[in-house]
Amino acid sequence: MVRTAVAFSPGHISGYFRRVEGSDPSTTGSVGAGVVIDEGVRSTVEEAAETSVRVVRQDHASAGSPPVEYALDRLGVTARVTTECRLPIGAGFGLSAAALLATLTAANHLFDLNLSGDEVAARAHEAEVLHRTGLGDVAASRSGGVVCRTGPGIHAAITRIYPEEPLYAVSLGPLPTASVLSSEEAMARIAAAFPDRCPRDLADFCLLSRAFAEKSGLIAPEVRRVLKFCDAAGVPASMTMLGNGVFAAGVGAEQVLSRSGEVYRLTVARRGAYLIEMKP
Repeated sequence: MVRTAVAFSPGHISGYFRRVEGSDPSTTGSVGAGVVIDEGVRSTVEEAAETSVRVVRQDHASAGSPPVEYALDRLGVTARVTTECRLPIGAGFGLSAAALLATLTAANHLFDLNLSGDEVAARAHEAEVLHRTGLGDVAASRSGGVVCRTGPGIHAAITRIYPEEPLYAVSLGPLPTASVLSSEEAMARIAAAFPDRCPRDLADFCLLSRAFAEKSGLIAPEVRRVLKFCDAAGVPASMTMLGNGVFAAGVGAEQVLSRSGEVYRLTVARRGAYLIEMKP
């Protein structure tokens, strides 16, 4: 009988960030603010002779995930992995970090590795940084809330608040995270645009994020079009970082965003990655 472990990790929408370059992956990352969301990635990990990863979003499946494969190899285990999500991939919902955290949480239990939460997060963060799929999503998604990260890596101080109101988002397509994180010019603009404080609430998070998006020059034309709709309706909104999409909060947000595509109603997560079940 093949043993299986299933785990879940919430995703994370980043509103503003600044890269911090360290001497190694553990000290490299970002500071900034975002929202840990109730939607994320469910990962099923099975014992196997060699590693394979299947990525499923709704009815569409693809094979392979270099960050996940790298992280499992670093643990010295081989497994058959299936990650599942409802939100679009590569659209600024922090799903690469969620896939890593969910998979490594499941693998930790399946193979009796006895890693602490810190050690699981450290492995996930290392894979994210090395593969340029993210900088601060792992640190954020270790727990819930509207987060403000004041240092790089997984051990820096993070403040978290837990508003009750929902956040709405629409995706306009993928944006290659690695292309932005690899651009020195883009990183310089982002550093200059970075706000100097943490958000007070969800609406304030949207406003700080919007100012950052404007100053950083990252807003694509299709994102600009949706933001104009939000501005006209008086709805606080900004661009998902880094993704070709828009998030918004408050009265009228869902209705305004519905003009531009499928709207995802998201709530602020209350917890980070966790084991769902072990079988048999």
